[in-house]
Amino acid sequence: MAAYTKVLYISIGFWLILGVECFIGGFHHVLTIKSGGSVTIPCHYDEKNPPQKKYWFSGIDQSKIYTNTSEENPSVIDHPDQSLFTVTMRNLQNKHTGDYSCVVETDGLSTIRYDLHLRVQPAPDVSVVSSSVSGHEGGNVSVQCFYSSRYQNHPKQWCRYKDESCYTVGRTDTSQSSSVQISDDDGRSSFTVLMTGLRLSDSGWFFCSAGEALNPVHLTVIKDKRRSETGISKNNNKTEVTEETQINKELLTVWLPVSAALLQLLILVCVFFTWRWKQRSKQDKHQIIEKNDSRTIDPIYCEPEDPVIYNTINDERSNDPIKDKTYSTIGDAPVNAAKPPAGALIYSLVGPH
Repeated sequence: MAAYTKVLYISIGFWLILGVECFIGGFHHVLTIKSGGSVTIPCHYDEKNPPQKKYWFSGIDQSKIYTNTSEENPSVIDHPDQSLFTVTMRNLQNKHTGDYSCVVETDGLSTIRYDLHLRVQPAPDVSVVSSSVSGHEGGNVSVQCFYSSRYQNHPKQWCRYKDESCYTVGRTDTSQSSSVQISDDDGRSSFTVLMTGLRLSDSGWFFCSAGEALNPVHLTVIKDKRRSETGISKNNNKTEVTEETQINKELLTVWLPVSAALLQLLILVCVFFTWRWKQRSKQDKHQIIEKNDSRTIDPIYCEPEDPVIYNTINDERSNDPIKDKTYSTIGDAPVNAAKPPAGALIYSLVGPH
C-alpha cells in the first residue's frame, strides 16, 4: 500500500508539472477484477461545458487512448447524451495492474475526472454477481455484492459514480421517491442492496464498495408502458401530462368543431326531409279529394222486358166443403194485347171449380 501511495503522489506531481487540474475524490479507488475477466469504467464530464477531447490514460506505459478510436482493447466510447464516456478492458491479466485516469481536455487544458488503481486478482476483494442489472419504473431491483474476509469489518456502501453519493449498510434512505436499503449477510461475506420505487432518473452507474475496494454496476430502469397509456406519470408527487395526452387534446380541439358542424348539417337534412314529407302528404290528400269530387253517379234505369203480372186470390166462400184447396187458371196474355203501362196491375179472379 505504501508503494502504491508513493506512485500516486508521483503521478499527481507529474500532472501538476504539466498544469493539469487534478480531481481527487473522497475515496481511494481500488478496482478489483478477477484474472481473465473484464470491466467497464464510466468517466463523467460536465454536461454544460463538454470537453473537446476525452481519453483514457494509463500510468503503466503513459499511453492515451482517445474516445471512438479503432482500439478494441481497451475500447473508449463517448456517450454525449449521458455526458460520459466508458472504458472497457477485457481479458485482464496481472500485467494490467496499475494506475489509470479518465482525462478530459478543454481549450488545451487537461483535467483528470476520475482516477483509480486497477488490481487484477485470482479472487477479487469485491465482486458482484452481475455488472449490469435492470428493473421497471416503480418496481424494485436487488444487487448482491461479495467481499473478501479481509474486509469483514470495513464499511460497506452502495455509491453512485456521478456524484459519489453513498448509502451505508444498516441505513435506509427514503429522502427520494426511490429508497435504498443495504443489509449485511453475516457469515456469507456479502451484502445486499435493495432499491425500491425505481425512477427513470435512477438509471446510471453505481458501485459496491468494502473499504476502498469497489466494483462497478450499471443499472437500467425500464419505462412503465402502463403509465404511458394513461398519459399521466407521477414524479415527486406532481402529475405531468405526457405526449400522448397532449396529442389527444390536440385531436379533441380539431374534431370537436368538426363534429358540431356535422351534427348541425344532419339536423338540417332531417328538417328538410320532414318538411318535404309533409308537403307531399298534403298534395296527395288534395289530389284524392279532387278525384272524388270529379266522380259522377249515372242513374240506373231498370226497364222490365215482360210485364209484371200480379195474381190475387180471394177465397170468400165460407161454405165450401173443401176449404183447403183453391184453384186458379192463369193464361198468357194475347200477343196483340196492349202492353200494360209501367206500374199497372193485372188482377185475375179465381172461382171455385
